[in-house]
Amino acid sequence: MAYDATKMKDYEIAEAAEVNMPSPDEWRERLGLQKDEVIPYGRICKLDFMKIIERLKDRPDGKYINVTAITPTPLGEGKTTTTMGLVEGLGKRGKNVGAAIRQPSGGPTMNVKGTAAGGGNALAIPMTEFSLGLTGDINDIMNAHNLAMVALTARMQHERNYDDAELAKRNLRRLDIDPTRVEMGWIIDFCAQALRNIIIGIGGKMDGYMMQSKFGIAVSSEIMAILAVANDLKDMRERIGKIIVAYDKKGNPVTTSDLEVAGAMTAFMRNAINPTLMSTVEYQPVLVHAGPFANIAIGQSSIIADRIALKMFDYNVTESGFAADIGFEKFWNVKCRFSGLTPNVSVITATIRALKMHGGGPKVVAGRPLPEEYTKENVGLVEKGCENLIHHINVVRKAGINPVVCINAFHTDTKDEIAAVRRAAESAGARCALSEHWLKGGEGALELADAVIDACNDKVDFKFLYPLDLPLRKRVEIIAKEVYGADGVSWTPEAEAKAKAFEENPEYKDFATMMVKTHLSLSHMPEAKGVPKGWILPVRDVLIFAGAKFLCPMTGTISLMPGTSSDPAFRRIDVDTDTGKVLGLF
Repeated sequence: MAYDATKMKDYEIAEAAEVNMPSPDEWRERLGLQKDEVIPYGRICKLDFMKIIERLKDRPDGKYINVTAITPTPLGEGKTTTTMGLVEGLGKRGKNVGAAIRQPSGGPTMNVKGTAAGGGNALAIPMTEFSLGLTGDINDIMNAHNLAMVALTARMQHERNYDDAELAKRNLRRLDIDPTRVEMGWIIDFCAQALRNIIIGIGGKMDGYMMQSKFGIAVSSEIMAILAVANDLKDMRERIGKIIVAYDKKGNPVTTSDLEVAGAMTAFMRNAINPTLMSTVEYQPVLVHAGPFANIAIGQSSIIADRIALKMFDYNVTESGFAADIGFEKFWNVKCRFSGLTPNVSVITATIRALKMHGGGPKVVAGRPLPEEYTKENVGLVEKGCENLIHHINVVRKAGINPVVCINAFHTDTKDEIAAVRRAAESAGARCALSEHWLKGGEGALELADAVIDACNDKVDFKFLYPLDLPLRKRVEIIAKEVYGADGVSWTPEAEAKAKAFEENPEYKDFATMMVKTHLSLSHMPEAKGVPKGWILPVRDVLIFAGAKFLCPMTGTISLMPGTSSDPAFRRIDVDTDTGKVLGLF
């Protein structure tokens, strides 16, 4: 029976559902896991990936379902809610189903966006643990990442203070690090704009090396990206050892292996490689693993989580960050290429609210009331906004997949507005389903579940957008034109020089192209809604994540450290001092 989502807050629904949430022992029995494959963490648990994948290696994979979206409003359009609702709907149809989703960052949780647990009756539980650190993966990433910076800055201090003979006595060789070419910064899991640009090492000779430095948000760390794409512990260790921390004065990369810190970094990550097992409010299994941002990183839960979920479940529902131009494009051309896995279907989440915005509705601002255009019927705005939906349908179809459009229902949606979306989706060759999972849970998602089951029986002619042997600049041009709808690409002289150097170096030939772009528009301009026409994508820089094997063209003004708003969520979060329960999460 569904909870009354119109009267109960998400954390209240979670609290009620958690009373009967399966224990680690119950999960073990229900999922047919061995005793040593389950690692308890209080009322949740981790799954020992290496043991499970070895035992189930000969079992056929289940159906692989991706959830993406149209270009969202700043409020988000409910991809995680749709993922949870679809899993619940498939569960109602008697399917052996599970999900793989990302772990939320403390930055958005304590800022405007809130937790990424879904909502209403399509919610991941236990919500408090999920929102506040879970089993410590992000903390492990912060420790591993910042240890690399400790190693770097200590080495720079010692090389400044000691001559070569003294360094040799200490079993060190001079790396001759260029202080103006330190690529890494520090990380913290909050939106802390005051730390974007800092000076470190202020003081005397023994107080470090004084230089400009920076902080990024934890989920932007290359180690988070490595966690998302690594296939196993050995692969993770090799990738961590290739992280470029800085360059020397001759322009050669200085890696974590050069600093002799990669092994210790991996030691921090030894438990983080195992996914955490959670639950929907209707008690279907949910794997949580990795949490990279989508507009500045890969934006997917891990390959590891998908690999074991496809062995454990007949249907695995995995989510991609933001819209199909970012999240699905990276799922398609990066994650699936790295994993070798082929999806059966992609679900495109759409809301009437977002379609009205793309049709010319007033600006939507997080934390402020919606203008009345979004709560009153306006079929014209919806029809115009469907241009954005059709664009995303066409993006998914280019991968050889037949998409399913999910209308994520709000109580203000009208029959005629919903009908307009159905007409647009079906005319573009997509299945379309109305889903009321937020209000009704699995019962409200049966139409969506049936459409997905049907789509999973379609033949998939999966193909990548570009071959790996295509030069970086050509790849970016194809993505810009075929996925974003740009007329072309412009490069700053610095970015083009970097791109050319990467193209000429055979070591980077098989690196993935990881576009860095705003999620609020198909273009690089957040204010450009709908389907912008007549524009050029500007690339201002190219970053390298050598361990993750990413080349990252930077467009627009994306920052690796978001800022905290004037009305952040932490103002409303508290603890009931009688019970210890956390209040106010959303």
